[in-house]
Amino acid sequence: MDNSAFSPSQICFGLSQDLDRTSFSCYLQLIGRKEFADTLAARLDSLEIERIVDEFTGLMHKHLSKTEYHQLFLLDDSHHHGEDGE
Repeated sequence: MDNSAFSPSQICFGLSQDLDRTSFSCYLQLIGRKEFADTLAARLDSLEIERIVDEFTGLMHKHLSKTEYHQLFLLDDSHHHGEDGE
């Protein structure tokens, strides 16, 4: 499925793994928009923030190598390749 042609109105979960992944990618991109992120962050309490960060960090640790984490999440290309000892 072409993510570039996917719009928020098409987000749908539970019909197929491919659609779930495409929908989730779009969902994450929407969450990452500054205005939305700032608005939601201002309304969450410390415990809610901690729970979201803990869950998401756990998923990243489980599914990304250290190099992927640094390059894709932190946008840090200076992380040494080949040091993925997980």
